[in-house]
Amino acid sequence: MTEGDDRPLTSEPPPAPRRGGIGPFSRRQLGTILGVVVGAAVLLVVLTRPLGPGTDPGAPTALPGATPYLVGSPTTGVQVGQLAPELRWLDDAGATVQLQDLDGNPVSLEDLRGKLVWLNFWATWCPPCQGETPVLRDLDEQYGDRGLEIVAVAVQETSVDNVQAYAERYELDYTIAFDASADVFDLYRVFALPTQVFVGPDGKVLRVVNGPMTHETASQWIEEWLPAATPASPSASS
Repeated sequence: MTEGDDRPLTSEPPPAPRRGGIGPFSRRQLGTILGVVVGAAVLLVVLTRPLGPGTDPGAPTALPGATPYLVGSPTTGVQVGQLAPELRWLDDAGATVQLQDLDGNPVSLEDLRGKLVWLNFWATWCPPCQGETPVLRDLDEQYGDRGLEIVAVAVQETSVDNVQAYAERYELDYTIAFDASADVFDLYRVFALPTQVFVGPDGKVLRVVNGPMTHETASQWIEEWLPAATPASPSASS
């Protein structure tokens, strides 16, 4: 110790310099933190990604790029090839109740035998359903007189008047049914809006899609399922 230096002597060696860390964290601590962050990011991607095609042919699927609005846990509902469930149920008193359209008329699949039926489960407040509305309207106009019957089943709505106002605003001429009690919704085990169930002329399910349809894909399928359909006649003026 030099003269005038009052600092106490110590036999402890000076602390070794920290290697490879950032600030107060060591490399091992940084690796642990990074692993937690990456794991959380992967989990977030898995939980929020849109539904994609499944490997199980009976599993619920969506079209590539489709973004359905989930209203329940994904589950397997009606299957391709089975007879589509009739649009009726038993109430608490054991009486049979038939699904009705916005005017109170019964809607029955049995009455639509011989037609290609497109069941569309939707809601006026559902963004992907709103985006799909022009597709349904255009294809109804294009194929309505060629054997296509669109039945849009409105679910989780507050009133018939709200759905009627939506139909009038966008000039929708296809059948719109009101599933006030969600019995048909539950019968078909719907978990995403919109959900499409295509039913063949024999009453059997042709395809189920959980998510919005594009005009191109829907028209391609309709043409395939309506093999007897013929193009519109050319203009007489030609």
